Amino acid sequence: MKYLPNLGSFIAASAVFSLLISYQPAQAQVAYGSYVGVGPTVGLTDGIQVGGVLAFRYKLLEAPVSFRAQALIGQNTAVVPTVSYDLPLNWQTDAYLGAGLVLTGGDSPSPVGNKISFALQPGVDYVVPNSNTVIFGNAIIAFDAYRDGGGAAVAVQGGVGLRF
Repeated sequence: MKYLPNLGSFIAASAVFSLLISYQPAQAQVAYGSYVGVGPTVGLTDGIQVGGVLAFRYKLLEAPVSFRAQALIGQNTAVVPTVSYDLPLNWQTDAYLGAGLVLTGGDSPSPVGNKISFALQPGVDYVVPNSNTVIFGNAIIAFDAYRDGGGAAVAVQGGVGLRF
């Protein structure tokens, strides 16, 4: 019985020591998560064209890379898949630069032209703290975007998304 207090101290010290050995700090990721969102788009070239955007982001877990796709719906529809490099600004915000293609068809222009073309997509994603809500905004710059005369097309869009 005289060793019982020592046994209790030994068990408590062993438990604390085992926790310290197995402790690994959590790795937080800035603006973590994939999302799908909706919002308005404004085509700024070939006259002002107002429409809607359906946005999708798939965030790779370990790399600062995302796969994105946006459908811009105006006089015509364009789908813009891109791969982006994400740069964390703080715990809720990522700035990014994406590169991809504008895929469109038909004669009437979409907010980013009427020809398949190369595109750059700078933007920002902001995760609202303590929620699954994302606020996003970006521009799409399409090069050689028009069938009759080439030229660049620029569209600006933003909206609200839901993380999954």
